[in-house]
Amino acid sequence: MLQGATDPGVIGKYCAACHSQGLKTGGLALDTLDPSQAPANAEVWEKVVRKLRANAMPPPGMPQPDPAARQGFIAYLEDQLDRAAEAHPNPGRPVLHRLNRAEYANAIRDLLALDIDAASLLPPDDAAYGFDNISDALGLSPALQEHYLSAALNIGALAVGDPHVTPGSETYRIKQDLSQNQHIEGMPLGTIGGTRVRYNFPLDGEYILQAKLFRTNLNIMRGLSTEHQVEFAVDGQRVRLATLGGPSDLAALFEKPTDTGDAIDARLRVRIPVKAGPHEVTAAFVEGPVVALPDRLQPYIRSSVDNFDWAGLPHIETFAITGPFNATGPGDTPSRRRIFTCHPAETACATQIISTIARRAYRQPVTDADLHRLMSFYAGRDFESGIETALQRILASPKFIFRVERDPPGSPAVHRITDVELASRLSFFLWSSIPDDELLSLAIQGRLQDPTVLERQVRRMLADPKAEALVANFAGQWLHLRNVPNVLPNSDLFPDFDDNLRQSMRRETELLFESVIREDRNVLDLLTADYTFVNERLARHYGIPGIYGSRFRRVAITDDARKGLLGQASILSVTSHAERTSPVVRGKFILENILGTPVPPPPPDVPVLKETAAGETPKTMREQMAEHRANPACATCHKIMDPIGFALENFDAVGEWRTREAGGAIDASGELADGTRIDGVVALRQALVRQPEMFAGTLTEKLLTYGLGRGLEYYDMPVVRAIVRDAARSDYRFSAIVMEIVRSAPFRMR
Repeated sequence: MLQGATDPGVIGKYCAACHSQGLKTGGLALDTLDPSQAPANAEVWEKVVRKLRANAMPPPGMPQPDPAARQGFIAYLEDQLDRAAEAHPNPGRPVLHRLNRAEYANAIRDLLALDIDAASLLPPDDAAYGFDNISDALGLSPALQEHYLSAALNIGALAVGDPHVTPGSETYRIKQDLSQNQHIEGMPLGTIGGTRVRYNFPLDGEYILQAKLFRTNLNIMRGLSTEHQVEFAVDGQRVRLATLGGPSDLAALFEKPTDTGDAIDARLRVRIPVKAGPHEVTAAFVEGPVVALPDRLQPYIRSSVDNFDWAGLPHIETFAITGPFNATGPGDTPSRRRIFTCHPAETACATQIISTIARRAYRQPVTDADLHRLMSFYAGRDFESGIETALQRILASPKFIFRVERDPPGSPAVHRITDVELASRLSFFLWSSIPDDELLSLAIQGRLQDPTVLERQVRRMLADPKAEALVANFAGQWLHLRNVPNVLPNSDLFPDFDDNLRQSMRRETELLFESVIREDRNVLDLLTADYTFVNERLARHYGIPGIYGSRFRRVAITDDARKGLLGQASILSVTSHAERTSPVVRGKFILENILGTPVPPPPPDVPVLKETAAGETPKTMREQMAEHRANPACATCHKIMDPIGFALENFDAVGEWRTREAGGAIDASGELADGTRIDGVVALRQALVRQPEMFAGTLTEKLLTYGLGRGLEYYDMPVVRAIVRDAARSDYRFSAIVMEIVRSAPFRMR
């Protein structure tokens, strides 16, 4: 403990110059508060603790306590705050929680064995505190109610196989910068380029598959100078092989370019019978001899770089599926097998089907009133139509769309949630979906509060493939991986960047995070892992030799600069601009997502970086940033952010390694807020992991926010610290952090 920590002189010496009753910098007047009574002003002192831990206060240039004094004062404050919180827990009170798009899609999948495209049915969800499952942000407008009702009608008809489904069309667009001269993972062997679609055919019947090729800005179809073949396949079985290009097509192209394009479109169309249900449909070029392109000293990696050259390679632009035509029936689909668990067209069978679906959809036992209401929608129709209508009513019910937690009559102000409510919290935390039968049955039996049963269920759920939702939804938002598809570097500066690389960058980080979950590793491995996952395209970007093919594989990292998240192109590209790196964005990302230190928004009048004028000597990023660091309004934050961002300057805007910029050697040196000197990404990583509780605490805060579906408040911080302390005894393993979150008061109480 800090010697004399309760002495007001500590505050007076290091804090009162700015945080006095007269100045109140940041709205704080610490000279009037007694640190020995910290719980009485817990919100203020939690802010002090966070700033002190991050070495953000006192600001650079002001007198600083020595490390022992700083840590002693932090420990003194935390001890008081934690003991008070343990004696009087405040778990918070989440508001009504609506299922977001990802949760809705997963719930439909697990309820009806039916994959849907939620983005085509529901509008995007608003995000808060970094996530789109925050209850405060998940409102419900009249327009959104209409979307949920429409979705229920469409899903009910698709799941049951409504014979009155009218023909429709779904078109899939392929990104213009996808290189289609190489094999794409998951596509049939022997093919290159193209696209793969997982499509749910509503009925047994005939469907039209249509591919169309990219055309130049003059509407001339590209790639007809040589012959190519396009293969259409359903579940890996070829259904059509179309030939295009060659001398005859090339000659026709110059005579009648539009007519030739239309004729080739007709060749890339096929009408085939398909059984109802989910099928994998592909359209791709058959791999053949390498097509010679215009000579270059260094050929581009991206095959579509000559987008305006008619002689370039052909690329599929869109793929459409239209139907059904001449439908013959609903077929035997996974969703029908899930729904129709009995087949006599009788009321007793209908009651069994409807009650079973409602129990899982509502995530609780079905009451007589619930069942009576649902059976009224079944009544008066034939068996399958009645089931479809009742199913649509279930999917439109508030009991399905909302997660509701009720206060039992006479319950104390702070009380445990029920086992059934706990089951929903668990499943939406770890699976972004509804509880399965095992979890729900244990909850209904009242056994989920048993510590042994609870731990067994958490470990089972983490091992289940559905825990991939933590990768897609939690890591996807925490690490900004959802932004990777929007990364669009300047093609003049980065002509080799293509969608193949974009997808590979994202997948690498997803696989790293997934390995930490599956192997139950220390979460610090996210920063220090000496392995990664690459395919040929990403390995080529990183300069890793001997990797061939589209399949991802685990490889050892021999270059220290590439270890962990800080060396991965996904993180480096989403924290850059289209034409250059951004030390500010990179520094802010690490402060907020690695160190848990929020950065205030910039002043409204911050000038943009000046572009290099014609004839002017190019400046390095450090030189361009000098003006911002010189601005007093910006200096405080930039002194903290910039050294972190500059440490990553050896990575360009797409995460490729470089040693020079603007004609000179890159300077990646700097000094962190605590005085640590760094020079490059390796030294930065070492500084970040020197205090493992910092990163573990940030990850815990993010996971707790995501798991509770609400932003954390000052009264949650003692819980975060307790989770981190307990997880430290288990070497910060991922399961230990998750298990302590599940055991915590905010997760199990309200």
